[in-house]
Amino acid sequence: MTLLSVFLEDTTALLVALPLLGAFSAPLVGKVSAKARNLWVIAIMALAELAAVSLLVDVLGGNPHFYAVGASDPALPSAAGFPFRIVLVADAMSALVAALAMTMALLSVIYSLRYESGNEGLEKYYSLVLLLAGAMMGLCLTGDFFTLFVFLEIASISSAGLIAFFSSAESFEAAFKYMVVSASGALFLLFGVGMLYGQYGMLNMASIGDSMAAQATFVDLAALSLLVSALLLKSGSVPVHMWKPDAYQEAPPQVVVMLVSFALLSLYLIFRICFSVFGAMVFPAIGWTVAILGALSIFVGVVMAVPQRNLRRLIGYAAIAEIGYVMLGVGTSLLAMHDSTGVGMSSMHGGIFHMLNDAIDMGLLLLVVGAVTYATKRQELDQVSGLAHRSGALAALFLIGVLSIAGLPPLNGFASKVIIYESVFRINPMLSVIGILGSIMMLAVFVKIFASVFLGAPYKGCFRKIPRSMLIPMVVLAVIMIFIGLFPGLVLERLVFPAAEALLNQEMYFGGVL
Repeated sequence: MTLLSVFLEDTTALLVALPLLGAFSAPLVGKVSAKARNLWVIAIMALAELAAVSLLVDVLGGNPHFYAVGASDPALPSAAGFPFRIVLVADAMSALVAALAMTMALLSVIYSLRYESGNEGLEKYYSLVLLLAGAMMGLCLTGDFFTLFVFLEIASISSAGLIAFFSSAESFEAAFKYMVVSASGALFLLFGVGMLYGQYGMLNMASIGDSMAAQATFVDLAALSLLVSALLLKSGSVPVHMWKPDAYQEAPPQVVVMLVSFALLSLYLIFRICFSVFGAMVFPAIGWTVAILGALSIFVGVVMAVPQRNLRRLIGYAAIAEIGYVMLGVGTSLLAMHDSTGVGMSSMHGGIFHMLNDAIDMGLLLLVVGAVTYATKRQELDQVSGLAHRSGALAALFLIGVLSIAGLPPLNGFASKVIIYESVFRINPMLSVIGILGSIMMLAVFVKIFASVFLGAPYKGCFRKIPRSMLIPMVVLAVIMIFIGLFPGLVLERLVFPAAEALLNQEMYFGGVL
């Protein structure tokens, strides 16, 4: 058996193992030299990215992957057929979000090379980054509830460590707020998982879903409510959004890019649990709760972004609003999935599509704002102006991000938001109106920022040249955004539709795992 065949066969496990290996080995390699450490981290992330893309291509080609950790035959959950092992599942949906999260993580690491150069303790920093990347891969691919809980806590702890890493009083406060919210979500999740274990005596998602009766019991509904509540807490939606602006202001921008991916993965897990496990048993109150909280997140995020003077804090409130659009899509799909008009399927497509777009859009804006801070050592709106005269590339990249996040054609945010508006309008016109007004206000806020930061008289302060290693991730994201905006139908057909089908096809999910 060749090395290539082993790589392709065990891609699912490698996707989780590679970043974890890098996390524990980075400090050792760092003893040799900083350059060796950087090369090692980039090599690990590049291999993981190759694994993620290979997995996505193979799965979209009709070959879902199921990997039982520790089994003599990893394709089987156990020799006896009882699903007690840790199972990793890669279908079109999980492979898509894994590739997305790993791509954002790789770009964040490349951006870090020069942004963080000169700081002390970078071995520990890269260990936390790789640990967060590995935990996110575990969240994407896990097939049992206990492993989901473990990876969720690993991701939360490493995220808190990264928020507080550079040891200012404000970063410690932001990390503390994050840990309080994360600990509350962890308790909800653990209680929900415990209720399911008490009911069914197992933790495997497919086995629990296969064992559920057609009529949901009170325990099932209570467990589902706790699980959804826990994941909404982790996503940072209203009303527990207070940690996001603080964390986004204090953490390095490339770390915040990974935090955005982590928040979106929480919404992916809601999709996975509600459709792949509980299926038709999801009751309307869950859908209304998610949709209304999504609308409130849009409203609160946009309104609170208006008075902000700190660029990163403003982006934090914008991120709250943007995650609200994904929640609108998720909530509407939960409400109307069995509607004969197809509204639920359309809203699911919009939610998945916007999940993809949101990670890319917010990632670009955060990296551009980070580059502004790097070049000027300032992040207040009244401290910088006329930067377009010093870096036209930064101005163009920021404008692309602004137009996309506002949902204007021909960029990627337009297609996903239109799908969400149309499907939500058919369920509740008021929620759709809130979403449209939110996009208009978001555009007004960011146009004002663009005019303040990039236009006007040339900036006369000290301006450091932006390194190529920081420009490359931003350009890559901008190119992806333009491509998706020009060819949304291709992305929907090749990525979004198969992902939605994988979520809805319980028989395929159950049959593959069991």
